[in-house]
Amino acid sequence: MPTRPDVPLLNRELSRLDYNRRVLAKAEDANVPPLERLRFLAWCAQNLDEFFMVRAGATRDLIDAHIIEPSADGLLPIEQMEAIRAGAHSLLDDMYRCLNESLFPELGRHGIVVESFRHLSAEEQKRVRKFFVREIAPVLTPLAIDPGHPFPFVANLTLNIAVSVASERAAGVVMIKLPQLLSRFMDLGDGRRFVPVGSIIMANLEHLLPTLTIQSAVIFRVVRNAELSIDEDVEDLRKSVEAELRRRERKQVVCLEIDWRADDDLLQLLIDGTKTSTEDVYRVEGFLKIADLMEVVDRVNVPALKYPAFNPRLPQRLAGPADMFSIIRDGDVLLHRPYESFTAVIELLHAAAVDPDVVAIKQTLYQTDERSPIVDKLALAAANGKQVAVIIELQARFEEKHNISLAQRLNEAGVQVVYGIVGVQTHAKVCVIVRREGQELRHYVHLSTGNYDADTASGYTDLDLLTCNDEFGREASQLVNVITGYSATTLVDVFERAVDRPKWDLFVIAPFDYQRWLLDRIGRETANTAAGKPARIVAKLNSLVDPQIIQALYAASAAGVKIDLIIRAMCTLVPGIPGTSENIRVLSIVDRFLEHSRIIRFENGGTPEIFLSSGDWMPRNFLRRIELTFPLRAAETKAMAIRILDMALDDNASSWELRPDGHWARRGPGDFNSQQKFIELTRSQSLRLDPYEETVAEPVRFRKRLRSRKRTRAV
Repeated sequence: MPTRPDVPLLNRELSRLDYNRRVLAKAEDANVPPLERLRFLAWCAQNLDEFFMVRAGATRDLIDAHIIEPSADGLLPIEQMEAIRAGAHSLLDDMYRCLNESLFPELGRHGIVVESFRHLSAEEQKRVRKFFVREIAPVLTPLAIDPGHPFPFVANLTLNIAVSVASERAAGVVMIKLPQLLSRFMDLGDGRRFVPVGSIIMANLEHLLPTLTIQSAVIFRVVRNAELSIDEDVEDLRKSVEAELRRRERKQVVCLEIDWRADDDLLQLLIDGTKTSTEDVYRVEGFLKIADLMEVVDRVNVPALKYPAFNPRLPQRLAGPADMFSIIRDGDVLLHRPYESFTAVIELLHAAAVDPDVVAIKQTLYQTDERSPIVDKLALAAANGKQVAVIIELQARFEEKHNISLAQRLNEAGVQVVYGIVGVQTHAKVCVIVRREGQELRHYVHLSTGNYDADTASGYTDLDLLTCNDEFGREASQLVNVITGYSATTLVDVFERAVDRPKWDLFVIAPFDYQRWLLDRIGRETANTAAGKPARIVAKLNSLVDPQIIQALYAASAAGVKIDLIIRAMCTLVPGIPGTSENIRVLSIVDRFLEHSRIIRFENGGTPEIFLSSGDWMPRNFLRRIELTFPLRAAETKAMAIRILDMALDDNASSWELRPDGHWARRGPGDFNSQQKFIELTRSQSLRLDPYEETVAEPVRFRKRLRSRKRTRAV
């Protein structure tokens, strides 16, 4: 057995599975509207797919490389893989139990049904069969498996049907891949009853294989290791990423999910053909690929079975006739998404694109939506003669293809595109707008904890700072210049030296200083409590797994510092250990919106400091990503962030608490739901936005403000 670490730690992979358990609990909660419960279950399934592709895949890589170094909590790779498999099997069993025994019956009571072809009436089967012949069969291609036809490649996450067939002379197997461009469900016409396309195909195999006898058939899919490995010596990052994406499609299988009724011989053929370990076979009872049920949630229009509709609001300060630049000059603006609208960020970029006084825009893009209004504004700015430079992160996990396409689109629009630094992801969210005002150039800066993505802006909680503070402008510009001007070699060279590093007075940048800065700040709180000064740490993050930071938090707790941590997903710190972490409390909020904002508060001897960050407390954020942590300096913005932290800590309706034994327990029951409270507060204090304004490329308010500003300048 491996030597256990001196610092008490939980296993990060099992902690991730625990997070999926908390998401599943929302799907099991009878107090949640039925269609939202189905959404949570689909979300849990999506998370599990990603877990297999990333975390299980990385562990398999360690095993295949014969690495025997234990994880931070002391588990060898083989031990960790065994624990992952056991946890995933248990989670999948509970997910299907929730779906089959709770969710489907509950939805059925409201007339919403996902049913197989064989349960339809004779008249409905006739109609569906006509649809199959007309719309589905023409795009299917049966592939025989025999000495002349080798086992076909099975793509990651795709659904497939394996069919055992026989003729007068021999038996064999045929494979059919379900096209990804087809909808997963056929609507029977009332928007409430759906038939899975896979069930339709299974019931009509004779049409595809008319001269063969169908003996058995089963739906299955595989999940493959999706970790990318980019050589730091590449000459062309884009070509390297494209090549690695092609290799990723054929990486080893870490999960073979199959209907529990699968014939043993057919299953063995699939195991051999996909080179899957028998330990990575997951038999499930019911609808395969639960994540696709999100389509049902989106297609069913029954408002009573969903959360009450909520449209983001625009803060009153942004609702007047003044243009965005004037508003920001009057003082920093802090937006709390999704309660307050992402439209404000789009409007700022639109104003920059059309304003004749704006000379340059510099921006990072890690992730953005498919039809991004942000990209439209950047292209418009380039067309209007602005100097536009965009750093697109080609190594953003699962966004690689999209970002390559995005880079090409921006290049064609005349934008100067930079791909970032090989081996170091650009995860910081920053936009710098340079505007000529009189004899000076002023910097307007947008910084955020979240992505420039209008889709996630409506479902993730994040914070956006809009400022024209001179120091922020200088430091944001220097950060962009470092990203565009440094190669991987020079960055590593600078990182390894204690001198000649870029200097920031306000910003904290990874991989240069983020971890060291945190250790210093935690140490300062430890020293303050020893000196009798006020000392406290509050942090709201997505994940906490860095052993050095955890060890520093343990030392601070042992010295008497009160520490509150609000961690959405992974947390390997163990709270409540006498003499070590008894002053640490770890909470997690799982609710309607994905908690994504990162807020850090240090008591600082009675003068609290508040910081926002793009990066979690993980080794990758400290060492392998460019992250930005920045202070809130205006009293109003600091008060707003403190209120967000305080309300999150008070949540006793949708939060969980981590126990010393490593298990998460529900808080409450209580009636204070922080997300619902934020909705109520935003409704009472802000201007309502029409939903149409959230989607159009150029909201009416853009044009009105522009005309107003032109009239003012003309006078």
